[in-house]
Amino acid sequence: MNQLRRWLVWLSRIHCCRGFGIQSPTDYAFVRYVVNEHWPYYAYDSLPDTPWLKSKLGKLYFRLANWRQPTVMLADHYQSYWQAGCWKTRFMNTIDQVELARIDIEDHDGYESLLTKCDERSVVVVEGIWRDWERWHAIERDVRCGTTFDLYYCGIIFYDIKRFKHNYQINF
Repeated sequence: MNQLRRWLVWLSRIHCCRGFGIQSPTDYAFVRYVVNEHWPYYAYDSLPDTPWLKSKLGKLYFRLANWRQPTVMLADHYQSYWQAGCWKTRFMNTIDQVELARIDIEDHDGYESLLTKCDERSVVVVEGIWRDWERWHAIERDVRCGTTFDLYYCGIIFYDIKRFKHNYQINF
């Protein structure tokens, strides 16, 4: 993605920055202290040096793992970031229950198989939502999903349907 497009995305979402307009204290704290945390974390220096988008997403995944502290996750190519955020996490090829997971927007079958393993404490990151807006909006509207966060480069889904359903657009 070129520099101009990055700036245009950022400017179009400037009003959705740092939790502005979020009334839920839980969602505000999540956006403010996990998604848009700008202070350097203890392990940022040990993270791999990668292209800007993978690094940006990797640091977000690091903060998510640090916040959620999952015990088991699916193995993927961001494993070093997840592991830096939570040392106790074990990575497996199959899991029985989702605590925290990452899936690509184009992986329809993988997402559907994850849905069967989600409960009210599950958090799923859908990467690359900007490549398929129609699919992302269908996921947002799904009755099995609770609160969703649209970060343009990825989406974060909480499956706690006891809470009021809300779709946030966040400048990330």
